[in-house]
Amino acid sequence: MVDVILGLQWGDEGKGKIVDYFAKDYDLVARFQGGPNAGHTLYVEDKKVVLHQIPSGVFHKGVINLIGNGVVLDPVTLKRECDTVASFGIDLKKNLFIAERTHLILPTHRALDKAAELSKGNQKIGSTLKGIGPTYMDKTGRNGLRVGDLLDKNFTTAYIKLRLKHQRLLDNYNFQEDITAWEEEFFEALEFLKELNIVNGEYFINEQIRAGKKILAEGAQGSMLDIDFGTFPYVTSSNTISAGVCSGLGIAPHHIGDVIGVTKAYCTRVGGGPFPTELDNAMGEELRKIGNEFGATTGRPRRCGWIDLVALNFACMINGVTKIVMTKADVLDAFEELEVCTDYRIDGKESRKVPFQMDRKIPEPIYKGFKGWHTDTSIIRSYEALPETTRTYVDFINGYLGVKVHYISNGPGRDQIVLVP
Repeated sequence: MVDVILGLQWGDEGKGKIVDYFAKDYDLVARFQGGPNAGHTLYVEDKKVVLHQIPSGVFHKGVINLIGNGVVLDPVTLKRECDTVASFGIDLKKNLFIAERTHLILPTHRALDKAAELSKGNQKIGSTLKGIGPTYMDKTGRNGLRVGDLLDKNFTTAYIKLRLKHQRLLDNYNFQEDITAWEEEFFEALEFLKELNIVNGEYFINEQIRAGKKILAEGAQGSMLDIDFGTFPYVTSSNTISAGVCSGLGIAPHHIGDVIGVTKAYCTRVGGGPFPTELDNAMGEELRKIGNEFGATTGRPRRCGWIDLVALNFACMINGVTKIVMTKADVLDAFEELEVCTDYRIDGKESRKVPFQMDRKIPEPIYKGFKGWHTDTSIIRSYEALPETTRTYVDFINGYLGVKVHYISNGPGRDQIVLVP
């Protein structure tokens, strides 16, 4: 059986810690989509570690980690990550495997990403400029190079052919930046990549399933950034929802067990795009400051706002969420009053549905107020010990969504998890 952990908002929900928390109970952790634009933050031996492509189960002894075919892989970023992980005494030759169908991010993909974003002017979508979009475009355009291609003697020829195609596109953008240094570190990283365990991912994971192994599929970004169901065009380039597990790992739908959705106790977003509950004021700034809301990958300040239950309910529906993890509940400790968005007002009418094109008709949020708890909840380890106002907040969310919050994360530490009975 394959359980899934994924984000229910616009990413940055704290999935890395949650996967790390659950990983000890699984035999294999697999990333099924996204690329180095993800930043999953863990604390190992009291040291902060940010993983971008390696699954978050890598620090657990005996747990196998697989980078699935739905991921787009930057070899340079991977090498840096591997060096960091290895410094903790982890033997990646034993516990990290990479699917041969995984597409490679080339230096020219990064250049195209930058050139395209610069050309948009005020219409920027907030790309992390990691080459994610152009790589997925080559994948769907049937031009991309994959990890398995590294083992072919004609790889260099195929690389040059694709690079020339990219150069023509860059010329159209009048992109003049010299990427020679990018290419040098790229080919150096490719030699390192070839030394890792490159496997037929779909056979590899299905053999694990048949052997009765417990598998955890780890998502990146969040459901509201899904290429199909997110706030298009301000989205990522992959399917971030549970449906992406099947195509991103090569497993059948009937193997999916629990879908564990992760949401913050409030809401954040990085980059452009609609954000109905955004607090572009002193309250939003306080949320950002207390929650340390700056991107793990880019360092960009995150936009902050109250929790949006309309969007959250939508995300639970399309993912088939069976359990919810609420993170950063302790960030709300300082607030006397809290707000929860229960409805949208669009064209004068109230609705509990996410509209087709949210940036054309930006919903006006309708809020329900709650009392804050003004207590340091970060030291609490049982649900019964939480303030009544905290439990009231959680109970309302449970009732609205029809899906229960099973875990509350109240700090960055591995032990800062409260189980909800």
